[in-house]
Amino acid sequence: MPDPGWLLSQLSNPRNVFDILVVALIIYWLLWVAQGTRATQLIRGIVTLLAVVFLVGTTFQLTALNWVLGQTWPVLLISLPVIFQPEIRRALEQLGQTRSLIPQLLPRTDETAGRTVDELVKAATQLARHRYGALIVLERETGLQNYVERGVPIDGLLTRQLLINLFYPNSPLHDGAAVVRDGRIVAASVVLPLSDNTAAASQLGTRHRAALGITEQSDAIAVVVSEETGQISVAENGRLIRNLDAERLDEELRGMLKLDDLDRERGSVLIGVGERIRLSARNAMPSNGSASVNGPAKTPKGADAKPSRSA
Repeated sequence: MPDPGWLLSQLSNPRNVFDILVVALIIYWLLWVAQGTRATQLIRGIVTLLAVVFLVGTTFQLTALNWVLGQTWPVLLISLPVIFQPEIRRALEQLGQTRSLIPQLLPRTDETAGRTVDELVKAATQLARHRYGALIVLERETGLQNYVERGVPIDGLLTRQLLINLFYPNSPLHDGAAVVRDGRIVAASVVLPLSDNTAAASQLGTRHRAALGITEQSDAIAVVVSEETGQISVAENGRLIRNLDAERLDEELRGMLKLDDLDRERGSVLIGVGERIRLSARNAMPSNGSASVNGPAKTPKGADAKPSRSA
């Protein structure tokens, strides 16, 4: 067991403290990237297995088990890139996105996001009412150009009328997904990768599996309308939220796109402007709180009191 005095002496060095903080930030970032994906369960399983084997081998002094555990570490380090290949690829993609590293320091420039959400909610609601199957993917930081090139180019402004026409039954483009980028539908009839989740494969249809698949491999958001039940679902980070109505869908999309934070910032600015106007109006009033009102001029008494009349 390490000596507490030795630990305190090491922590007194600012370089050692900085070194520990850097390692902690890297571990925290890796766990944050893996959050909401299948890597979370894999990490829990690996950590639980290694902890149980280590405790059993150390407690009962099992030489063979300890030797096997010691020989496992190099193999585990080599197998980690293979096991977590999708998550590592996603982490490297996010590392190349400057905005994702410092999201609080950069202003939001997508002014069309609110209109996109409104049109998408109205279109999904109408599609669900008529039970038209649909799959709409919102591209974010991770580019989906390799999938867009496989579809039919559209490059049209996102409107609910256009979406309904695209997913009308038996129309040429109703199969596949519509990809939305910066408030415009860039392509339709796009083929997306299906999720490898075996549990989802047995319970969900092709559209829902494609929505999960694209959100597992990118940071996109996928909205799905079931052709059989008319239910609306939304997927993000390999997680599917089902059975949404128009209000819930609007809340989920605005939360995923961080539009609620933008509205709060604008609201706080408007409140601040209102307070300044109120204070300036209060300071403009006299100190006793009374305001001077100009009434009608009083007519002097005497000969000139009555107006003159001309004959």
